[in-house]
Amino acid sequence: MIDRILHYFPNLTECQRDRLDAMTGLYAEWNEKINVISRKDIANLEVRHLLHSLSIARFMRFADGTRVLDFGCGGGLPGLPLAVMFPEVHFHLIDRIGKKIRVASSIAEAIGLENVSFQHGDIAECKEQVQFVVSRAVMPLPDLVRLSRKNISGRQFNGYPNGVITLKGGELDDELGQYKNITIVEPLLSYFPDDEFFSTKCITYTPVNK
Repeated sequence: MIDRILHYFPNLTECQRDRLDAMTGLYAEWNEKINVISRKDIANLEVRHLLHSLSIARFMRFADGTRVLDFGCGGGLPGLPLAVMFPEVHFHLIDRIGKKIRVASSIAEAIGLENVSFQHGDIAECKEQVQFVVSRAVMPLPDLVRLSRKNISGRQFNGYPNGVITLKGGELDDELGQYKNITIVEPLLSYFPDDEFFSTKCITYTPVNK
């Protein structure tokens, strides 16, 4: 069941509920074969991984037609839950580890997601043009912006300018570096006040000018 997700997203369609519910079982099954989530953490999958990924949907409602790149997607987080949430948005997931891409693509196929594509490789090889790059604790923000800037296109049709959205934990002042003055930082506990896990988590948004 996805009770915690439904607590914060009560208006999900039946299809969205079914897909997210199925995702919980599929990740548990795949994790027995390929360790994409810490085995001691798999029991907390719904809150610490799926709901955490969906915090991006609380920060921004991507407009239909938006293209999003999930940089270092691992087993498909945050890209797959977001693809469920935004069926008219295309998500391109890339990771350097082939077995993780295999898990993500297999889960997407199993739940019938059609607004996703996958790439096994390095970001330097990625030619996708997108409005936003999303990432979950992959690398320091300045490095992420530097590597993905070439993929962020000039076309804008969302409420925020095109840019980079990350999910982070802990103290960020040093990490933000030269982007400190232009980056929005939102504590996730303000989105999910009933779950203590989010007390040290935040979301960042950094506009990227071409």
